[in-house]
Amino acid sequence: MQSEKFKKAIELFDKANAQDPNIEVFEGKEFPKELIYAERMTAQLDKFAPNSSEALQLTVRCQHICRWEIPRDSYEMNRVGYLTWRKDLKDFHAKKATEILQEVGYSKEVINEVEFLLLKKQLKKNADTQTLEDVVCLVFLEFYFLKFSKKYAEEKLIDIVQKTWKKMSEKGHEAALKLELPKSALELITKALS
Repeated sequence: MQSEKFKKAIELFDKANAQDPNIEVFEGKEFPKELIYAERMTAQLDKFAPNSSEALQLTVRCQHICRWEIPRDSYEMNRVGYLTWRKDLKDFHAKKATEILQEVGYSKEVINEVEFLLLKKQLKKNADTQTLEDVVCLVFLEFYFLKFSKKYAEEKLIDIVQKTWKKMSEKGHEAALKLELPKSALELITKALS
């Protein structure tokens, strides 16, 4: 049973993400890009870890909150630029989420937990951080990998799949292999893992 506080937080996260000027077309309908991403994250968490903590449920819904406000091309287009952008995004998402969670009256304890998860602390050591990473990877593979694969050479894609795989748990690997993926995406993943 979800609390009123939880419902309000999700509503405010979604309201913020509904402002995304970037549009994704899915099954013939248009969606604000980060709103549909957030909904996919929640749906994947519900399948992958249905009994997860409230903090983790909140985190998956706001993992990319207002991401468009810090565009990738506002940083140098190299490895250092990419890593700086990623770090700045994590801090930005944590700040945005904290403001909303404070507004709806969450305790400092829950807010700290969501922040900890958004900053992806203790990957491989903390169960919730690992579950979050698994969900992120599963959503990427299911909804974004195919489109992504059209932009890069096979060698680069294999490297990306291998890096994604390394971040995941055994449970994550099992779930990934059960995803209904297009043939071309499956072939690339299989090749990367062999």
